[in-house]
Amino acid sequence: MDRQRNTVQRQIILDTLKKLRIHPSIDEIYAEIHKEHASISKTTIYRNLRQLAKAGEIRQVLLADGLERYDSRTEQHYHFTCKHCGGILDINIEYLEGINDKVQGMYGVQVDEHDVIFIGVCQDCKEGEKAPNEEA
Repeated sequence: MDRQRNTVQRQIILDTLKKLRIHPSIDEIYAEIHKEHASISKTTIYRNLRQLAKAGEIRQVLLADGLERYDSRTEQHYHFTCKHCGGILDINIEYLEGINDKVQGMYGVQVDEHDVIFIGVCQDCKEGEKAPNEEA
């Protein structure tokens, strides 16, 4: 019976992640789930996110600030993070698999995958920026 409950909880977590589409943190996923399923604890969510990522059903995105985010898109792709608002978006350009072979050849290591995160200012923040002395 406990296995059934775990499956239901896991599906709720997966559905929530797909619904949010913002590369949410554990806290954001918990807040969304807690609205309708208050009995699901943050520990349960954390454990299931780890298991889903390990199983390849979701992707874990690790940012430079150490914050873990989660992505329902499982194919290899890149991300952009805004240094102003902290938002993350998918970058839909060709995944450069040749880099893995190049690094392996140069350093003699085994590369299974690579992750690139572009950092800058998103369009919304860029449009909202004011020029210096514009406030007066």
